[in-house]
Amino acid sequence: MSDSAKAPGGKGIALTDRQRIAWLRLIRSDNVGPVTFRDLINHVGSAETALEMLPELSRRGGSTRAIRIATVAEAERELATATRCGARFVGIGEPDYPAALRQIDGAPPLLAVKGHAATGTAPALGIVGARNASISGAKFAAMLARDVGRAGYAIISGLARGIDTAAHRASLDTGTIAVLAGGIDMPYPPENVPLLDEITNGQGLAISEMPFGWEPRARDFPRRNRLIAGVALGLAVVEAASRSGSLITARYAADFGRLVFAVPGSPLDPRCHGTNGLLKDGAVVTTEARDILEALAPLSRIDLFDQPQARETEETDVGAETLRMTPPPGERERETIVDALGPTPVDIDDIIRHTGFSASAVYLVLLELDLASRLHRHPGGRVSIDPLG
Repeated sequence: MSDSAKAPGGKGIALTDRQRIAWLRLIRSDNVGPVTFRDLINHVGSAETALEMLPELSRRGGSTRAIRIATVAEAERELATATRCGARFVGIGEPDYPAALRQIDGAPPLLAVKGHAATGTAPALGIVGARNASISGAKFAAMLARDVGRAGYAIISGLARGIDTAAHRASLDTGTIAVLAGGIDMPYPPENVPLLDEITNGQGLAISEMPFGWEPRARDFPRRNRLIAGVALGLAVVEAASRSGSLITARYAADFGRLVFAVPGSPLDPRCHGTNGLLKDGAVVTTEARDILEALAPLSRIDLFDQPQARETEETDVGAETLRMTPPPGERERETIVDALGPTPVDIDDIIRHTGFSASAVYLVLLELDLASRLHRHPGGRVSIDPLG
């Protein structure tokens, strides 16, 4: 069965109920992250087939224990929980999936969303900054959010205290997106639960890639920051210390080719050291909303992201043709590819050139290693392996 179908109006790819359950099972199974999910679909053509092949692929990758595969009952329970919460799951090729997010490497195949669906498809500006924001910093963030929101942009942030809160509140009427580090039913911090209710009951939207019932941990917040950077066309940073989550978000934004805006601050205020550093690195000096609107105008006038996306039987990257239904490589090929890997991250193209094997063989062995928990993926599509693993 082909895992793609035209959505009404031809504006995207609609998953059937059966496909949505299979997608949810696959992404909730052990060792299956967004990149692995994509490679599996490229290799076998559908999530249902991928679920059947997980044990064999993991075994070929060197795993000595059975891989845990999410069951139909588990997926159905999570879907039922989403419905009770007034939320739903949107697949990467469906019309309500944020268009800019589709284009990043390792975009979540499924997002849990709650609220006003149209806000998720509007061009967006991210606004982030210090949790212990100054009064002037919070006021400036609110001014940016209000003015940029009135110009037709959604404002996206992380529901944190300080700058995030100010940005969300100022854009409640024009459209704001709250990205959560945990499940949609587990918002953080607790004092912003009323704000989240205002967002989802009005013109706003809450999104998360984490399972329902997932309490956010420290390591989940960089993942949330990555989503903020991926959904937005640009990111404005207002008050950020030298070591802060806001700078992590800015790095993601730069990696994704997004515009980074920074508000200059006093060199004597530690909350401004990070933003002033971004300015030294080439961020756009931002002292008013016009600085942002003029820079984003060329991007928002052109639909840069209107490209075929995420059919389960079609992918736009090199893996699509090289992985699908590729016969397993022989043991000699597999050993050579594994031996070429080490603890230092390398580009996959370098592995192909070094070994002399086909791209299909290399991609398939990397997929097997990933499912066996032996492969480490790094920014920029590089990979490494634990030699002792």
